[in-house]
Amino acid sequence: QVQLVESGGGLVQAGGSLRLSCAASGSAFSISAMGWYRQAPGKQRELVASITRGGSTNYADSVKGRFTISRDKAKNTMYLQMNSLKPEDTAVYYCNAVRYYYGNDYWGQGTQVTVSS
Repeated sequence: QVQLVESGGGLVQAGGSLRLSCAASGSAFSISAMGWYRQAPGKQRELVASITRGGSTNYADSVKGRFTISRDKAKNTMYLQMNSLKPEDTAVYYCNAVRYYYGNDYWGQGTQVTVSS
């Protein structure tokens, strides 16, 4: 089992920055990859960024150059640094952890990010 707890969301003006954190506990050693997803009202949940155990990263086109995903293995924590935020970035952001060996994944409870124009 893996437990994920997000933090760092909030209200920010357009052009501002926020950093999200996702702390993993439980069998965190078994995590293969982690990612950040977001879901805006009336829209499907979408992948924002992901990072593998080896450090390879992937970003949605809409956030490339503005968001940076990182992972501190010693702290079992993943981060999402969000710069140059836009109103369209407003959504609930979810942390996800995948365990390829076990064929399952886990979700955090979500954290609200609101960007005002």
